[in-house]
Amino acid sequence: MADEKRLIGLDLAEASEEVVRILMDDPSGDVVFHDILDANRHRPDILRLLHEHPNTPREVAAEAASALSLPAEAVSAVEAEAEGETGEQEAKLQRRESIVQRIQRLSVGQKIQLAMRGGKDVRNVLIRDPNREVVIKVLENPKITENEVEMIARNPSTPDDALRYISKKKDWIRRYNVVLSLASNPKTPIGVSMPLIPRLRLHDLVILEKNKNIPEAVRNSIKRYLKLRKQ
Repeated sequence: MADEKRLIGLDLAEASEEVVRILMDDPSGDVVFHDILDANRHRPDILRLLHEHPNTPREVAAEAASALSLPAEAVSAVEAEAEGETGEQEAKLQRRESIVQRIQRLSVGQKIQLAMRGGKDVRNVLIRDPNREVVIKVLENPKITENEVEMIARNPSTPDDALRYISKKKDWIRRYNVVLSLASNPKTPIGVSMPLIPRLRLHDLVILEKNKNIPEAVRNSIKRYLKLRKQ
């Protein structure tokens, strides 16, 4: 565990300013700000970002101000500015569009850093990334929800490796909707979808048997299974 924390800290210590900005715009939780602070006490530019960003928790902003030798009043000024902002919904939409554009300009390594730490908006962008490793890292994000996993399992553009990863996660594969999503996805490897057939409800099996988008071998297996159930 100590080694894992050290590596996470090292990643954030070496993260570009743009990666840190995106993490602050869409964090997976307040702990991200604490980790950024701990890993970047030697970087005045990152400390200044922490101090000025409206999402930064008060105690983190105060520590950043202290590290920068700023007066305590500076923290209150930032909070007052954040509270006075208007047009919240419009700003949120603009931020989301901005995140999409900014992520597209990042390197694969930077995307991986974001995938492990980013919030829902960041994950929604990166889960569609053409690089398989980035997609896997999104699935490893501790804040990813089961509803997100279900959506990913259903998406035909999800890489094979990611679908296999989902099928091996016990907590996710216990959910019926995740099982059905994997079985219904035409891109799910046969070796993954076949063992799921006995777990599907009769109504869903009948629908899948007629679904010509999924592999013929899977449909034939469903047909044989349905015959056995009738007997």
